[in-house]
Amino acid sequence: MSEMPEMTTSDQRGVLGNGDFVSPLYEDRPWGSYTVLADETSHKVKSITVAPGQRLSYQRHSHRSEHWFVISGDATVTLDGVVFHVLPGHYADIPQGVAHRLENQGTDPLVIIEVQYGDYFGEDDIIRLSDDYGRAE
Repeated sequence: MSEMPEMTTSDQRGVLGNGDFVSPLYEDRPWGSYTVLADETSHKVKSITVAPGQRLSYQRHSHRSEHWFVISGDATVTLDGVVFHVLPGHYADIPQGVAHRLENQGTDPLVIIEVQYGDYFGEDDIIRLSDDYGRAE
């Protein structure tokens, strides 16, 4: 019998209190959750789920732009103060430095795929302009 290779952080799985397995790339947030699908030097890809009636911070980024592709639900997007809806199969592009917000005004979870592109993708490249959860700077 061969020896099992040592697991790296990206291979490890955690266990929630209810016994469900969860990837270490999964994060709960007050508005829902996200899972990092790819994290490369040139881009980062996340699956984002926004719970009904919740919204992310109104924010901007200094080092990245984003592309939001709606998988399910009705996304309410605010882009530099302009509000519009994005339905499944459609997308919104968020230019670097532009204030933006993602919101779920529906009754079902909103699921999007977010592609970040730029030169830095850390969570500390979020400049919160307003936030429902007291995290604005």
